[in-house]
Amino acid sequence: MRLLIDTDVLLWAAGAPDRLPPSFRDALESPENDVLFSPASIWEVTIKTQIGRLELGISPEELASTATQQGFQELAVTAAHAASVLKLPLHHRDPFDRILIAQAIVEPARFLTVDRALVRYSPLVELAQ
Repeated sequence: MRLLIDTDVLLWAAGAPDRLPPSFRDALESPENDVLFSPASIWEVTIKTQIGRLELGISPEELASTATQQGFQELAVTAAHAASVLKLPLHHRDPFDRILIAQAIVEPARFLTVDRALVRYSPLVELAQ
């Protein structure tokens, strides 16, 4: 199964795996799953670090490298992903979350998140239990 991980899930997988919900940890470690992360997540942590809303402890480049070393695959943001944001209702206004949801829908891939507001977008959104 293809899984796209939310920014929080990426951060926890890379630096605080004990914070991952057990169901997500199992999914990320399963050899049956292809785990994807988005450059939009790297962009999000870069912006939030720069404006002082996030202390990362590692550089965004190191975060991406760690994700790759863990076997996660980078899912490029395409024009089709960006254009699909227009089709999304305004349940959530965060542009980073909106592009991640669009990527999950277009690909398709299950989207692993801890953000309850995103569940309304698609049955592909999987909320941590």
